[in-house]
Order: sequence, then structure tokens, then C-alpha cells
Amino acid sequence: MTAADTVITSKIACGLQIRGFNTGTSIQLQQAYTRNFIPVDKSHIPTTKTALQWPYLKHLANQLPPLQDCEVGLLIGYNCPSALAPLEVITGNENEPFAQRTVLGWSIIGLTNPHLDRKGHQSLVHRISVKEVPLPSATDVLKVLESDFSERSYEDKYVSQDDVRFVQLLSNSILQREDGHYEMPLPFKGSSPPSLPNNKRLALVRLQHLKKKLQANKQYYDHYTSFMEETISKGDAELAPSISEGETLWYIPHHGVYHPRKPDKVRVVFDCSAKFRGISLNDSLLTGPDLINSLVGVLCRFRKETVAVVCDIERMFHQFYVAPEHRNYLRLLWWEDGQLQSEPKEYRMAVHLFGAASSPGCANFGLKYLARQHKDNFPSASAFIEKNFYVDDGLVSVQSIEEAKNLIIEAQKLCKGAGLRLHKFNSNQRDVLSCVSPSERATTTEPLSINPDMTQNERVLGIQWSIEDDTFGFNIDVKHYPPTRRTILSVVASLFDPLGFLAPFILGGKCILQELCRRGNGWDDPLPQNLLPRWEEWKCGLQRLKEVTIPRCYHPQDFDNIIRVELHHFSDASNVGYGACSYLRYKNNNNQVHCNLVMAKARVAPTKVHSIPRLELSAAVTSAKLSTVLKTELEMKIDREFFWTDSQVVLAYINNEARRFHVFVANRVQVIRANTDPSQWHYVDTTQNPADHASRGLHAKDISSTNWLSGPRFLWEEEVLPAPNPPTELLVGDPEVKSVQAFATQVSEQRDVLNRLSRFSTWTRLIKVVARIKRLGCKLEHQSELVTVEERKEAAKVVIKLVQQDTFSQELRLLRKGNSLPRSSPLVRLDPILDDGLIRVGGRLKASSLDLELKHPVVLPKDSHVTRLILSHYHNQICHQGRNQTLMEIRANGFWVIGGSKSIAKYIHKCVQCRKLRRSTEEQRMSELPKERVEVSAPFTYCGMDCFGPFIIKKGRKECKRYGLILTCLSSRAVHIEMLEDMTTDALINALRCFISLRGAVSQLHCDQGTNFVGAKNEFKEALKQCDFKTLEAFLADKQCEFVFNAPSASHAGGIWERQIRTIRSVLNLTAARCSGRLDDASLRTLFYEAMAIVNSRPLVVNGIDDPSSPEPLTPNHLILMKSKVALPPPGKFVKEDMYAAKRWRRVQYLTEQFWSRWKKEYLLNVSTRQKWHVPRRNLKVDDIVIIKEDTLPRNQWQLGRVIETTESADGLVRRVKVRVGDRRPTKKYDHSLKPSVIERPIQKLVLLMEN
Repeated sequence: MTAADTVITSKIACGLQIRGFNTGTSIQLQQAYTRNFIPVDKSHIPTTKTALQWPYLKHLANQLPPLQDCEVGLLIGYNCPSALAPLEVITGNENEPFAQRTVLGWSIIGLTNPHLDRKGHQSLVHRISVKEVPLPSATDVLKVLESDFSERSYEDKYVSQDDVRFVQLLSNSILQREDGHYEMPLPFKGSSPPSLPNNKRLALVRLQHLKKKLQANKQYYDHYTSFMEETISKGDAELAPSISEGETLWYIPHHGVYHPRKPDKVRVVFDCSAKFRGISLNDSLLTGPDLINSLVGVLCRFRKETVAVVCDIERMFHQFYVAPEHRNYLRLLWWEDGQLQSEPKEYRMAVHLFGAASSPGCANFGLKYLARQHKDNFPSASAFIEKNFYVDDGLVSVQSIEEAKNLIIEAQKLCKGAGLRLHKFNSNQRDVLSCVSPSERATTTEPLSINPDMTQNERVLGIQWSIEDDTFGFNIDVKHYPPTRRTILSVVASLFDPLGFLAPFILGGKCILQELCRRGNGWDDPLPQNLLPRWEEWKCGLQRLKEVTIPRCYHPQDFDNIIRVELHHFSDASNVGYGACSYLRYKNNNNQVHCNLVMAKARVAPTKVHSIPRLELSAAVTSAKLSTVLKTELEMKIDREFFWTDSQVVLAYINNEARRFHVFVANRVQVIRANTDPSQWHYVDTTQNPADHASRGLHAKDISSTNWLSGPRFLWEEEVLPAPNPPTELLVGDPEVKSVQAFATQVSEQRDVLNRLSRFSTWTRLIKVVARIKRLGCKLEHQSELVTVEERKEAAKVVIKLVQQDTFSQELRLLRKGNSLPRSSPLVRLDPILDDGLIRVGGRLKASSLDLELKHPVVLPKDSHVTRLILSHYHNQICHQGRNQTLMEIRANGFWVIGGSKSIAKYIHKCVQCRKLRRSTEEQRMSELPKERVEVSAPFTYCGMDCFGPFIIKKGRKECKRYGLILTCLSSRAVHIEMLEDMTTDALINALRCFISLRGAVSQLHCDQGTNFVGAKNEFKEALKQCDFKTLEAFLADKQCEFVFNAPSASHAGGIWERQIRTIRSVLNLTAARCSGRLDDASLRTLFYEAMAIVNSRPLVVNGIDDPSSPEPLTPNHLILMKSKVALPPPGKFVKEDMYAAKRWRRVQYLTEQFWSRWKKEYLLNVSTRQKWHVPRRNLKVDDIVIIKEDTLPRNQWQLGRVIETTESADGLVRRVKVRVGDRRPTKKYDHSLKPSVIERPIQKLVLLMEN
């Protein structure tokens, strides 16, 4: 039975001819389609007995052939009417059969013999549609032949999102069972298991066809039954349990296949691709990424060391179990104990199947997971399992027998813990196998070749390995078929040579096949006579391949103490093909050398005609890609690498720096330079180039006798000294070099053109526009919309020529005439030369191999707008680095600016981005001292005010915060301290009232713009209304108190009291340290007053403080107390009458005058000099763009603003401005509009970005 919507893959059979059993006429059938089985019961075929049942048909009994013991093999449909056209018809009564004769003989149509065994089989066809796949073209055939083991697979691999999901699913779900085996779910494509239709009926039909095959073939039945019984007995399959209503089930058909080299062992394949109602299990499974190690890589590493070991994982897929919840998707039908006459039972597989799309990925993931999980405990075995297994075959080579034994023991122990069994061990050293039990060793096979010396042979990943000789060999079993395009393809494709040892020989067969494709021969057409001798000669060479042996190890066993390893790659091409080969060259401490072929590729030349240089370049690309493959897979240190070619044109292409090629050459040169360095490429003579064999082919008998397997003679010398490469200049008129058409244009108004160039703001935009203008003069087809690199270069030349003609017109005239420049010329020191109309630096580097732009950069004037654009372009490219780095970048790109260092410094000084990143804040010459600081006035007439704290005091059982309010006399530097209970406006007003009560009226209070101070300015006026107006009226009229605010964030403007706060803190810290426990309000106030007394007793100046003869140092206490801390007699002479109370004011007046006199001489003159900010700077102006420094934010978050108002001091200098900025935060969610605001700042908090 075949379900609806089932798609069956079929092949076309052409050229079938048939004839009747008793007739001689044959019919040519049209193309037929193959099918694994035909659903027709042979019991329906009429025989002699059928004719004898009907009297009117008895005379036809001898005309019907006997029934053969075989199944129906051919169905002839209505598309072949010549086989079905009736020539004679014999009819009976109604509802009786009739006989019909055609060119094939007699047949009976109608009811069958009722006495025959009728099983009631039905075949119902609703609709059949046939879609033929087009035959492969010649190009397709060759691509398939050359795609195996391609080096392209080592390019960047991309994984799909399904691959990512596959790995994540297994990583999160894998677990280890109690018996050690790993268990993983089926990786379905969806997030949950799919809902599949019940396909049990399909499985039953397929089982019936399997039953017929088992009944017909006893050997097949025995092998199949044995496999299934073993699968069930080992727990890989289990009886399916009963299910609940609505649970999803899927039944998997199965069949057996034989390996050509293992005819006594059947492998049962579970057909997870069988479709039912248009869907299969494989359609719902993720295949996962390719986790299988590269076969080429495993083989290459297998050849590294002298001791080789191979092994195998027994039944690898069946060692990884499926999660129980997914096993109902793996149901199957089978007869218990192989009893075909009984009813089949339902089983379900508990392991990952051979035939499921996900099984290879799951098995390889589980194997690598095992290696990674035990990397620390089993480092050698983990590396072996992770990197040197190709699916279930392990190949490894090590340096010594002991190392091999340890590796085997460690690997077996590691695998045993996961339920895996390593067996079929073999080695080129018999002593290695002593650690392996005989049951786990490989069975010795008889050699398949005629070489009598090869006593033991092992197939490793498809290659024959002679264990005794430790060599690789080839044994080709050639079957004799009529030579057609189909059979030739079959023979050529049967040569399994992943490392390319036979590449030159196989090239000959590919060339014959390519010639047949070129001529258009059909797949089954006989070989043309002129190609028959070539084919017979090549086919005879297949027998000679038995004589070719390749050492497995890259170096002999006695080749020890290797000190140097080199990798040499050769490439060549001809009109037949192109190829590359790679050799490892070893050198030991005895100066002995050994070389061996590692890998090779040979490809036929494309059918599309290509020049020899192009083919040589393709060969060089193959060589570069082979290098990538080998360096990735060998996992060994390569001391030096060489690339050899006998094409000087290719060397010129690779070493080219200036010219631009057409797409074919440009793309391949890019690949070569991405994987190699031009200095690694060398010239080799054709006679010594082994890659010549890969490009022209070799007879089988010549493979061992030439330098193909061992490399050229010069590699065996003690040292490889490459001869100097021939000149690598490109040939004049090389067709691969793009030609550039130059158009001469005379400009009458050159200055007008330069003025137009000054309108551009970037160098990139300028050359792009000029390039498009130049296009207007070119009428080229298929121009790209994008401006190419070459067009940009030409545009840059045009622009620089204009600039040089405008600035260096005299120098250009002299250089064109070959005259020397005058000493007054700015170019004379550069020894200029003229190249393509451009003035370049001459210098002394003409003999250097550097590029032209580096040896002879183009000269640019320092004041040109174009020069500034170039400076800006490269300054931006290096992310606004400093002057020297910008200068080096400009010169490295082929430009030499006159006075470049100064020009760059000037540009960087104006660069907005550099200012934003590194410019310091603005500064201005320190202002004059205000009048209140330099005039004599009563103490505390002019004060500065600030707060400090907090201080923790104890009040009852609570701890409270208190603050200090410092008021500094601007002239005498005396301080007064009041305690604040908190930082509120009320507390400040109370403190000010206390201060005024103690120190008298205050004319001005200077302070920072703290929120409590701003509130005090208004609330203080309101508070005064609550006072006794009559008492305060005279006081306020005489001593009006005025608040003067400094600019916000201008801490330097309040330096006179900020410094005093620091002094007070040091005094308070020392004083409080002597007090035990917490202070209360009274104690803290006492400490404040003591600190005030100490600070007020500090000397205002220190001149003469160490001189005992000098007067006592002047302190603020002299003014506010009229005495110092130590009571000394006042200076001067007094009469006795001066001591009377009525005249004591004279003494006070005298002491006051003495204080101010000394204050002017000693203190005032000492503060007259500026300690910093000595020079006047540019004033900030309205509309200047600035950023505002904020100490709490990183520089890149400082706000941007525009100056809208400036405040000039009396000396005409601006020291504070108002700036408009945007609001830092949006006012509403999702509202990103910035509302402007105006803030006032000192210039010391601004960084100028752009001047108005």
C-alpha cells in the first residue's frame, strides 16, 4: 500500500526492448521508471491451467508460457500502444473472460481462475503524476567530482538558527542513565512534539513486502532475524506499551542493506523518510550542525607520528538512548522470534536510529559531550575522542609505544563509563596491542592487493593501510562494462583518494569525461573511436595503482630530534587542468632532511576558455586554501611556510599594490592576500615544480618514479634558499589590468573652481562629487551607481593638481623644464619630482620597495582649504588622536603638508571634538580685590558666609545633627562661628540675629548660592516685620544689610571663607578628640567658640615670625579684642592721666590705629600679587557654544549650551555668563523633547567648543 500524497523517488530506464515468448518481433519501449516493488500478485497472471478452464480457450493453452518463480518485474502502460494493440480477439458469453493477441502473444483478460489461491489484494490508483529531474550537465558532473573533500569547506561556516536550537536543546536535556549511557530527546523542529497521523497501515504494507523478501532468501532471513533479536535482547528495542486515547504514534518501516565488503552482515535501516499523507518523521526532526570531524583532518593527523592506532565504537548510534516520552515516535512492527506466520507485534526503539535525520548529530554531540565532560580526568583520551574520530572510527598517531598503550587504556576507561565499547584495535606496532584483550582487537584480513609483502591490511576511512609496512596503498576492483559516459563516470568516481595522492592520474579520467560532456554524448552512447585508446590506456593504469605506496608517517621512525618543520606549497596550470600540492619538510639536529607529500588537488580546466595566467592564478588560490586547511588540521608548529609558482605573471599580480584588476583576477588576488603574505611567494622553475604533474596528469606507473610523492630535489638540500624573484612588474598592455581613460580639460578660471571646492566640508564628499563630474565625460556601459575606488583616486589627483597649480605654479613650470628650484622656494628642501603632473617629495628612498605613495608623497600647501579637508579626514579616521599620530597617518596615505606639524596643531586647536574631549576649562586673569577687602572698616562690616558640618551630638537619648555657620570679615580675616540646629532658613535667620547682636551691624553678606541662603534673603525681610520696628529703625537705616551672591559653582570666589572652614575643621577635630563620648549642644557651642578664638589668634602674615626683635605677629584678635591671647603691655608711652576712665578711649583708639597701620604694611601688600591667572584671555561672547563642567558626571555627559548673556567686571573682563541649555530629563514618559533653561556659571566651569 502507498498512502495518499506519497512522493517516491525513481530513476529512468531507457532503451528497453521486449518480445513475446513465442514471437520474434521486439518492441522498443519508451522510457520506464524504476520502483522497489510492483504491487501485483503473480497469481493474477493467466497460465495454461487458466485457458483449460474455458472450452473456447482450450486451443490457446499451448500458446501461454509457463509461470516463472519470480515476482512481476515490468508493467507496460497505455503510453506504449504498440505493445497493447489487439491483433485478434476471442470472446465467450457475457461475463466470461476473453483472449487477446498482440505482437507480444496471447493474454486472457477478465475473471481469473476461481481455483487459484486468491488473497484478495487490491491496488487502487487515484492519481499518479511524474516529474522528471533534468539530466546533469557537464559542468554539474565535474563539480560533483571535484566537490569531495573541498578546501572551500574550511572557509567561514555559518550555522542556522535551527542549528543553534539543536545544540541548546541537547545541551539542556542530555542526561546520563544509571547504566552510564547518555539519553537525549528527539530534537523536533517545533517547541513541542508534532502531532503526526497514525501511519500503521503504511508500516503493515511495507512489512508484507519485507516478508516476501525474507521468505525468498534464506540467508537474508537469517541475518535479518539475528539482527532484530540482538536489538531486542540488548534493550535497544522494547515491546510497545499500551497508549491512552489521542496519543501520537508513528511507525517506522525498515529494510536491510549489505555493505559491498561485508556480505555476511546485514544492516537494518529504519526508513524515517517514509512519507504518509505528505509528511515523514524526518520532516519534523532537526538535523543539527555538522559536528563530524573533517575526514581530511583526521587522516592528516593520523600521519603525524610513528606509532599508529585505529579502533571503532561498537554500534555507535545504538549507544545513545532516546528520552522515554519520545519513543512512541519510533514504533515498528516485527514478528516475535522471527516467526513470519504469526501476527506482528508492536515494538518501539529506545535508541537513536540508523536512518533518522537527527541521529548523526545526536550521536556526535553525545561523543563530544563525553570528551568535554572528562577533559580534566582523561586529557589525552578526551582529545583523541573529540578530534580524531570520524563518526565511529578512531585514528590517532603518537610518538611512542608506551604513550599508545596509555592512550588506549585511558580511552577504553573513559568510553566504558558512558556505555561505549571501543574494539577492533589495530596498530603498526604489535607491542601496542598487548594491552588490549584479543576480543577487542581487529580481525586480520587477507590482503586484497597482489603485493605479497602486504601481509596484513586494514581499511582506515576508506584507504587501504598495510600494517606491516606502515604504508597506504590502493586496490581498485575494475569491472568491465561497455565504455559509455555513464560507466566512465562510475569508474572515475569510484577512486577514493581524499588526500590527493592519485590526483595527477585521476585528472586523465576527468579529462576524458569532460571531453564527452563537451561533445554532447549521451549517457549511454558508445565511446567515440578516437577516445577509445585514451580510455583503454587510462583503465589499464588502474591495475598499476597497486604498485603505488605512500608512507603513512610523514617521517621515518628513526628520524628523531626534529628541530625545524616547513610547509611548501606548489601550484601550476596548463590548458588541461590546474592544481596544487603541499609538502612537509623536516630537518633534525643531524642536518638530515625528509620531505613527504601531505595533500594535493588537481582540477580540469573549465570548459569556458580561460587564459593560462587566469588558470595559474586559480591554481595559486587552491594553494593558498590548501595552506589554510593544513594549518587548521595538522595542529603542529610550522616554523616557516613557502608558496612556489612558475608563473611570473601570478607573482606580479600578487605583489601589485597600485594597479586595479578586472573582477576575476581581483577576487582571486584578494583571496590569496587574505590567506598569505606576498613575501612568502617565490618563483620555481617549471622543471622542478611538482605541481606540473597535477596540471598535466601522470600515468600510474610514473607516480612513484617522479618527484610527485617526495617533492623537488632542492627541498632535500640542507637549506632552502629561494632564488631572487624575477622582476614582478606588470606587463604593458596586460588585459587583466583595468585601463583608465584620462580626459584633459583646460580651465580658464582656475580660481573659480577652487572657490567652488571651498564650499565642501569633507574630503570624501569632495572627491565623490569630482568623480561623478568626471563620469560625464566617459561613455562606459554598465557603470555602477557607486563610485569605485579607482574613480576616487583619479578624482583626488584632479583636485590636488588644481591646488598645486594655484600655489606652486612657478615650481611646476621649473620642474616641467627640468630646472632647479630657487632657494627661496618652500619646496627646495623636499627635492621635489614631477610624476603624472603631481609634485611629489623626492627624498632618498628611490631604491626602497615601498609603495609610490610612501616613497614619494604628494606635496600640499599649508593654507589651502583642500589641505584642511585632508587634515580633517585623516584626523577623524584615527579618532582624533594627537598631532604626531595625525601627521604620520597623513604621510602614510601619501600626502606631505608644508609645515605639517604647525598646520595640524592649528587644526586640532580648533577641532570641536578634540575640544570636547581634552580642552581645559576657560580661565581669565584674576580680578582686582573688591573695595571691602582693601579698605579700613569696622570688624565684620563686610562678611563672607558659609556652612559646614554636620556634627553628631546627643540630646537625651537621641542623636542629632548640628551644623556650623562661619562668618568671615573680608578685611581683617576674623571669623565668627554660630551653631545651626539644622539646615533650614529659620535656623540661619536665628544665627544671623545672634551674630549681628554680638558683632554689630553688617553692610554686606557675601555667600554661595545655597538654597537656604536664597531663602534667607527674602524671609529675613519678612522676619524683620515681626521685630520691634522703633528699636531697629535707626539700626537698619544706618547699617543696611545686603546679600551678595557669587555665581553658582564658583567656589573659588568664596576662597576667603572656604580656606577658613578647612582651618576650623582641623582645630575642631583635634579639640573633639580630647572629649570622651558624644557632645551635647552646650559642649559643641563651647568647642565652636574655642575654635573661633584659636583661628582668630592666627598671624595674618608670617614675615619676621622667627625674629625675636620683631613685634608680635598681627592677628584678627588684635582688632576685635584689642588684645592678643597673651596679655602684653601696649606699645607707646602713656601718662598717668591716660589711665583714668574718662580717657581710656585714647588707649583703644591708639591700639586700633596701630592695628590698621600694620595691616596695611604687612598684610595688604602681601595679598596684592596674583598667585595664578596672570594673563587676560579672550572674553566669552554671546552665541559661543560651550559645554558645562559637572564634577559628578563623566566628561561625555556634560551638557551642551549657548552663551546668551555675559557679565563684565570693572576691568572689562568676563568672568561669569548665563547659558541656555536643554533639560537633562524628559518631563513625561516617551516625551524626549528638551525644554531649554538658563543657568549662570563662572567661566571656570565652561569649556569653549565653538567661537561666535
